[in-house]
Amino acid sequence: MTQRFIARREILIGAGLLAAFPAAAQVAPPVHVAIDTPQGRIVIELAMAQAPLTTANFLRYVDGKLYDKATFFRASRAPGAADYGLIQGGLQGLGALPPVAHEPTTQTGLKHTDGVVSIARTAPGTATSDFFICIGDAPYLDADPAGTGDNQGFAAFGRVVQGMDVARKILALPTPGKAINPVMAGQILDPPVPITSARRVAAPGPEVSAPPKL
Repeated sequence: MTQRFIARREILIGAGLLAAFPAAAQVAPPVHVAIDTPQGRIVIELAMAQAPLTTANFLRYVDGKLYDKATFFRASRAPGAADYGLIQGGLQGLGALPPVAHEPTTQTGLKHTDGVVSIARTAPGTATSDFFICIGDAPYLDADPAGTGDNQGFAAFGRVVQGMDVARKILALPTPGKAINPVMAGQILDPPVPITSARRVAAPGPEVSAPPKL
């Protein structure tokens, strides 16, 4: 067998493998967003493939620099647990863009585990700018087809890969603020934590305390 024939065969084999696995050859790198606050930086990795509509909605606010006027305004702690709950940020409806269609966890395969970022909503399909970060596992926020009433859960769309210590610091801040929604009574930060910027960034280095991948 000549050298030229061997080389040609290897080229054809390589082309055949690329044809057989086109997705592997076209995997897009993950997108990361850094949210800066006076308490520190939180870096989120977006689940672009699993939740394309919700991540695109989030990036509309990031790329338009709209989150630069936002705050973390809510810290919801479980009774008797200072390090378990969620923190919520966003524009609270002020200057919000049109809402995004709901992507339930039954569709995306994502779960509300420690460090997962999800979009806030009232009815399905009403989500705009507000988002929250889970501190501790929160399976009750997942969609539950067997549940009663609105069983669609919330649309998870990313995870914190850096700055969970910052999220926990925000969770521990005082919450004496007045709640417009009675459900949030005792959960409103006063003062709120400003979001000074939210920008796309390169992938951060590994963090020892980072939650497991989605």
